Amino acid sequence: MKLDFSVLLREDYPRMIIEGVITMLKLTAYSWLLAMAVGIVLAVIRMSNNRVATGFVAGYVEYHQNVPMLVQIFLWYFGVPTLLPDSVQLWFNMHRSDFLFATIAVGLAMGAYMSEGLRGGIRSIPRSQMEAARALGLSYLKASRLVILPQALRLALPTLVSYSVLLFKNTSLAMVIGVAELTYATREIESQSFHTVEIYLVSTMIYLGISLLIMAAGAALENRYSIKTR
Repeated sequence: MKLDFSVLLREDYPRMIIEGVITMLKLTAYSWLLAMAVGIVLAVIRMSNNRVATGFVAGYVEYHQNVPMLVQIFLWYFGVPTLLPDSVQLWFNMHRSDFLFATIAVGLAMGAYMSEGLRGGIRSIPRSQMEAARALGLSYLKASRLVILPQALRLALPTLVSYSVLLFKNTSLAMVIGVAELTYATREIESQSFHTVEIYLVSTMIYLGISLLIMAAGAALENRYSIKTR
């Protein structure tokens, strides 16, 4: 069978691919910001000695790491809106509810992974540093923000980069609720053109290229931090 990639330049296929990539990148960026914010908050809470708070974080992490991402997306898109007031449901429907709920689902789920990555970095830092910061008069939150977290972020960077790549790949699951990202566009083009191999090869190369860029950016950051600490 001869491959014909020129078919992908016909009709609206280039526009669909470009718009799919843009939507995918937006979904990745917003979900990543949410995941990092959630991860940092959970990691700080888990550093405390409050059993109730740490128990809540442990339960949060266990839930999001053991329930499939697809189920969580369905829960947010089909289940959560039924619990909201009609006015709030209307607002979501008017502001791309599929994209918003996919962002929330992916971001909250990956926040659990980010918190575990940060937790590993925090555990590598001697407890004496927190004690010294508190002895200097810093509050628990200030000591966490100014002393512990900056070091934990550097130590956990390789793990966080791996989770960032995982988050990026998981955004493809948003297609099941109608988010027109790259995988959704790929399926639409395939169903219209019947050139399955060509379009999925292009999609595969785009995903691979972006994943490699994320890993390269992480490696560059890691090298930069290692040079500064020498």
